[in-house]
Amino acid sequence: MTEKMPSLNPSYRACVEENNDGVGAVHIGIEDDGHPIGDGVEADIEDNGHPIGDGIEAVHSDIEDNGHPIGEGVEAVINGIVDNGHQGRANSTFLHSVLNMVGILIGLGQLSSPYALENGGWASAFLLVGLGIACAYTSHVMGKCLQENANSRNFQDIGQQAFGMKGRLIASTYMYMETFLSLVAYTISLSDNLSRVLKGTHIELPWTHLSTSQLLTVFAVLLALPSLWLRDLSSLSFLSSGAILMSLIIFTTVGWNAAFSGIKANKSIPVLQLHNIPGISGLYIFSYAGHVVIPNIYRAMRDPSKFTKVSIVSFTLVTVLYTYLAFMGAKMFGTDVSSQITLSMPRHLLTTKIALWVAALTPLTKYALAFAPIAIQLEHNLPLSMSSRMKMIIRATFGSLVLIGVLSLALTFPYFQHVLGLTGSFVSISISIILPCAFYMKICWSQISRRTLILNAILIAIGFLFGVVGTISSSKSLIQSIQIGH
Repeated sequence: MTEKMPSLNPSYRACVEENNDGVGAVHIGIEDDGHPIGDGVEADIEDNGHPIGDGIEAVHSDIEDNGHPIGEGVEAVINGIVDNGHQGRANSTFLHSVLNMVGILIGLGQLSSPYALENGGWASAFLLVGLGIACAYTSHVMGKCLQENANSRNFQDIGQQAFGMKGRLIASTYMYMETFLSLVAYTISLSDNLSRVLKGTHIELPWTHLSTSQLLTVFAVLLALPSLWLRDLSSLSFLSSGAILMSLIIFTTVGWNAAFSGIKANKSIPVLQLHNIPGISGLYIFSYAGHVVIPNIYRAMRDPSKFTKVSIVSFTLVTVLYTYLAFMGAKMFGTDVSSQITLSMPRHLLTTKIALWVAALTPLTKYALAFAPIAIQLEHNLPLSMSSRMKMIIRATFGSLVLIGVLSLALTFPYFQHVLGLTGSFVSISISIILPCAFYMKICWSQISRRTLILNAILIAIGFLFGVVGTISSSKSLIQSIQIGH
């Protein structure tokens, strides 16, 4: 029997106001029985006097990046509220939805796919494609879950719909774990690429024991710190669009180098290195992390019946891009390929410098996007009588502490491929495959065929297997790297 969510009765209002400089700013108000609640992004949505959810779902601001990287779902939320300046929560077209989903999925996976293919062998591309197909399917079943209950707005709601508050707690825990670990991986990527592009720079502070690379990373993160104070959704959407553009630039520069830089793409790739498969499986699955934002895209669609087609087209495009980049990078650099393709490209080339700067700047756009749902929940739990200034101080202080934690872990464990692989195996595999299948089986048990039940059970088993062996492999590699580093 499907567990129904409580009924939500608030009415939603969205409008776009044009500032004097012509830039549209999005303002959202939520009313309950005609009385405004909150002052914009945050909303205390209640039913029978009890808060529903944990604040993340307020104003449908389930911002995640997913993931993945993460945090690129802001534009899905924005587009679900206002589309081309017209009022409405569900105005995203088919193409708009595809662009949003592709934008969510493209992230650090593009940097690591050549390394993963070289270490796993060209036959491991079947694993990359297979995981893409599996994740497209789980995106489809999440749409089915959302179809069952119009009140389900986000990943946590689906978890609650399936298994009650325990399901919601599990979904929230995995979501925040993926957010935090992904930011650590992004910060390591920032450090690696910034050090490469500024090679030869020497900075020393007598009262610290930090290297030049670590100091550059600290300075860059401090520059990004004010972005955590952003509360304007249009500003966050701008950051998200910038992140998508930067991802496309990296694809373009790598392709340009392969075609015109004189690098011969004739390196041999081993057929299969079975002993490396557990380690690289986490890198592959992380490439498709983004399922926590999928409900936003579904709810923002003008015609949700086309959501399955959106999932198929989006995951197909991303899988083709990842596979092409994986083979191109592995053929160009062979065994010398780095864990991030940008670090393998000849440094003297202009296109390489562009790619390095883009890879270094991309994480700076992620911090505000990833922190947004946490900040929304934080403000949601603060007393209504508290002044806006005090809320801002608390938000800034908490954001600073979170970012310091991320920075500390990134500087302590600067092993990109192992951190990324561990995140994929330990967290992303559950969010992208295991939990969606489990939620679907519980919610739609009486409606799905025996064959579909078996398929979902098999996917859960495979996901669990890859999760366990991948976590063990990545953890061992990380520990070994730490021991060697010290």
